[in-house]
Amino acid sequence: MVELHEKLTVATSESIEMADFFRNVHCVMGLPIDAMSMDQAVRVLQNARITREKCFFSTPNLNFVIASQKQPMFRESVCMSNLSLADGMPLVWVAKMLDIPIRERVSGSDLFDRLCKQTESLWRVFFFGGPKGVGQTACLAIGDQSVGVLPTGYIYPGFVNNEEMSRDDILECINLSEPDMVVVSLGAAKGQDWICRNYNSINAPVIGHLGAVINFVAGSVQRAPGWMQRSGLEWVWRAKEESALVKRYANDGMSFLRLLATRVLPLAWYQATQKPTDDALRSASADFQVQSTISVIRLSGAWNTSNLTPVRDAFTLAQEAGTSVDMHMAEVSSVDSAFVGLLLLLEQSLATRNLSLRLIGTPMAIRRYLELSCVSHLVME
Repeated sequence: MVELHEKLTVATSESIEMADFFRNVHCVMGLPIDAMSMDQAVRVLQNARITREKCFFSTPNLNFVIASQKQPMFRESVCMSNLSLADGMPLVWVAKMLDIPIRERVSGSDLFDRLCKQTESLWRVFFFGGPKGVGQTACLAIGDQSVGVLPTGYIYPGFVNNEEMSRDDILECINLSEPDMVVVSLGAAKGQDWICRNYNSINAPVIGHLGAVINFVAGSVQRAPGWMQRSGLEWVWRAKEESALVKRYANDGMSFLRLLATRVLPLAWYQATQKPTDDALRSASADFQVQSTISVIRLSGAWNTSNLTPVRDAFTLAQEAGTSVDMHMAEVSSVDSAFVGLLLLLEQSLATRNLSLRLIGTPMAIRRYLELSCVSHLVME
């Protein structure tokens, strides 16, 4: 059962659009990650800019994963995102180990670099945060070097809390510059929270926390050579450039080894020994009904990427119903990372509207899968 607790300050159902249950999203170590290439991600952002449809994108890396294990509100901010990209080779490695179709790292820095170099359209970008003076330097550097991005302004908010950084005059300053994208750089947890607080008040169609981008653009921190980025060694270079990161990397590394030993490797073994039968996949069914003030979803059979359309439809109907959801799981024999990714989106979509999701009669085998997937909160009694 998913219990409601203190939530990120998104407040109302109007603040974040309905979740899209037809995304190719998968659960990787407790976070929803879109199985998407760099080219696909660029197209999604370009489409958001053209249509002016809001796109809050997150770029989870190993630090996101570790932090989300301890900070539920941080995890929730990623689940609220319209797009969640694997910005970290450890996530790609784990996806490969678990046969999850996430084949490449799509880093926020590379994504922004692609936008700077493209010539199809001119992106108007506003920088919010970063060290003092770096925002101005980044704007000047982009103005001199970029053909695809036009800086519209910057704000250095200083070391204040998110409530102070969410003042009307600050938001008005951002909106008056009419950006297509707001690049936030406040530290991952603080930046994600700031976006969730102000998502509905910012007119820019695209917004994301790209912590290091402002430093890279300004030239105050040099990016690692390409071969280090591709081999997963960029953290070594970053530690050399920014000594303050050494302690964080050490802690994250130790936590990652624990996750590998206690979650990832056992999950890989579990998947290898508990594969669903073709009959269980063919006979899977999903039934949706609204009963008084509750939506009821009854699932049976085995669910994986190949047959999830009925689940996607049921989750969409449940979201549109605007009620809490009871999901009966007693007859479910198997699930995969795609099912769990959708479950995370549904749980967060309901919670944002002060509604709850209860998993009822969840078999021990499914409980074990959810635990190893780092989402045991979904079945807490």
